[in-house]
Amino acid sequence: MTALWAPEALLPDGWAENVRVTIQGGRIASVVAGADADGDDRRLTGRALLPAMANLHSHTFQRAMAGMTERRGDTDDSFWTWRDLMYRFVGALEPAEIEAIAAFAFVEMLEAGYGSVAEFHYLHHQRDGTSYGNPAELSHRIIAAATETGIGLTLLPVLYTYAGTGGRALSYGQRRFGNDTDSLLRIADAARPALAEDGGLGVAPHSLRAVSLDQIADLKAAFPHGPLHIHAAEQTAEVEAIVAAHSARPVELLLDRVGIDERWCVVHATHMTDGETRGLALSGAVAGLCPITEANLGDGLFNATDFMAARGAFGVGTDSNVEIALAGELRLLEYGQRIHHRARNVMSGRGASTGEMLYRTALAGGAKALGRDCGAIAPGMRGDLVALDRTHETLAPLTTGQMLDGFIFAGSAKAVADVWSAGRHMVQDGRHVGRHTVAQRYTTAMKQIVDRL
Repeated sequence: MTALWAPEALLPDGWAENVRVTIQGGRIASVVAGADADGDDRRLTGRALLPAMANLHSHTFQRAMAGMTERRGDTDDSFWTWRDLMYRFVGALEPAEIEAIAAFAFVEMLEAGYGSVAEFHYLHHQRDGTSYGNPAELSHRIIAAATETGIGLTLLPVLYTYAGTGGRALSYGQRRFGNDTDSLLRIADAARPALAEDGGLGVAPHSLRAVSLDQIADLKAAFPHGPLHIHAAEQTAEVEAIVAAHSARPVELLLDRVGIDERWCVVHATHMTDGETRGLALSGAVAGLCPITEANLGDGLFNATDFMAARGAFGVGTDSNVEIALAGELRLLEYGQRIHHRARNVMSGRGASTGEMLYRTALAGGAKALGRDCGAIAPGMRGDLVALDRTHETLAPLTTGQMLDGFIFAGSAKAVADVWSAGRHMVQDGRHVGRHTVAQRYTTAMKQIVDRL
């Protein structure tokens, strides 16, 4: 059993002082406020204890592309030109390199304050597009990276069958992604036994352009429990293609024909009508927002104000992993709304801390999207915790009620001191316990990849 004592902790009903938390078997066993520290407790003096965030959307292999696509080409750059570069890059990766990249990305996520991640995993096959002898080879590589780094993993094997609406055949660049429903389910079944005790498994139809409505229905039937994730309405060209094919907009189609509910995470949902915005909120599905990637790719801005007014659920994800920064995702989410509305503190209620509102809402949405018992310091929850350094120069002068505003908006992301995932103490004094080894392997892998491009 692990026992932690913190002078400040964010509990479900608010901030509390002198909080003692015990963790047993990876779960929180007890929480007592106003407690004295026992002799064997780990005393988090000068630190504040929070629930650790769940990262609800990641493609870890894209972490290795960071900085490689920021040069303008001969034509106007867009999501679609970026995607062509991604296809060329992904064609060069070998299994051990994919594992090394994932491990490094997971280390950075933990150091940023994430305790768990949903890996939207669509890289399944060999470089020539043929299946590995073990069809779940690359899923097992992701699981191995999560096990090594100690992050909580919800694996989402992705169904990707078509190059676009109308059942178009996959392009050469998509050769490593392709599966029909049966082969994707075989990959999921083969991956399940390798997951850690606190690991989760769901499935993800990639998008309405890459799968059919019948395939989505088949996936729902095959997975009656657990998370279901899908990209939708990220780009205006995608919306136009879906309207042309189905006479309905993407989120409208998900609401009316697919019947999404609380098990679903709709990733991006950037381009919605007012009706779609309200419908998505009322469905109970989580909006999976990835502000840094959405800004990097020029996607657009999510309609956060109307979505929040309808009591919608959202969480945040690192998506392309061009920058892994929990505070940065939440900050950019609010700042995008400020730029659009030309106002301040757009997403919080009157008199409320914007930072705390963003953090608490994303905690709940992320936990829901992963299907993971996390997001709160309460008995029975996973021991996914983060401790902020209250002696950090930015946080030190702030009151308890201002702390999350400082963490998110005042440049104090480096104040993450400790992170536990299911009770595993993986970040200590701001650094992952296995960073050196993981970073060395990542650097070696990147040299090999670049030489092959």
